[in-house]
This record gives sequence, structure tokens and C-alpha cells, in this order.
Amino acid sequence: MTERAGQAQRLHDQGYNCAQAVVCAYCDAFGLDEETAYKMAEGFGLGMGMMEVCGALSGAFMLAGLRGSKGTAYPGATKGATYKTTKAMAAAFREKNSTYLCRELKGATDGQVRRSCAGCIEDACQLVESFLME
Repeated sequence: MTERAGQAQRLHDQGYNCAQAVVCAYCDAFGLDEETAYKMAEGFGLGMGMMEVCGALSGAFMLAGLRGSKGTAYPGATKGATYKTTKAMAAAFREKNSTYLCRELKGATDGQVRRSCAGCIEDACQLVESFLME
């Protein structure tokens, strides 16, 4: 486990949701203050509050946008590349865990837990390291 993945786990243990834990563990590396990161990611926990896309993975996607976007000075110029990155990250997460949906990861659909929140956070941090921290 990387140092940042450990930090994300500690944040989650303190009450941050999965998305907040991932985003806040990397916010300094992406030029984002922790308070803004925390607030921005709040609605993405528990799979966007609806057990949809894993919150930890959603946090990694937010970081992909921070890394890839050229911002409002170049509207639309970088979104295709960012989408390609997030698609690749989702595929890698799904390959490892068989799904990226929170309800399936937690076994809400069939009683089979595929990955804990701690495991999802670790996986999302690995994706951030692999895809965004080169």
C-alpha cells in the first residue's frame, strides 16, 4: 500500500466517505485545498449516495479531471482525453473487482460482497498512482 493509500484509509476511518478519502489524500498533489476537495466529493460517497459507481473510483475520476483538464481557457479541448483516462481506470477497476457499482461491490444485489470500502479505496489509489502520477 502506498503512503497516500494509507492516508486515504486513515481519512476514511475518521469519517470521510470513500470519494472524500481518495480526493483529499491527493489534493495537495493536484493543487486543490483539502476543504474544497472534501466538500466537492461529499455527494459521491456510497456510490453517489445511490450505490451506483463506487465512491472511491469516483474520487479517482475527479482527480483525472484535475490532472487532464486545461480549464475554462480551453473549453472542451481536453475532455476527450480525460474521458479516455476515466474509461481505462474504470476498466482496470472492473477487471480487478468484477464491477465498479457500489451495490454489487457491497453485495446489496446478491449477498456476495466483492470488495470492502477499504479495498476499493486502496484500488482507487493504485489507479491514481498508475494513471495520473507519472
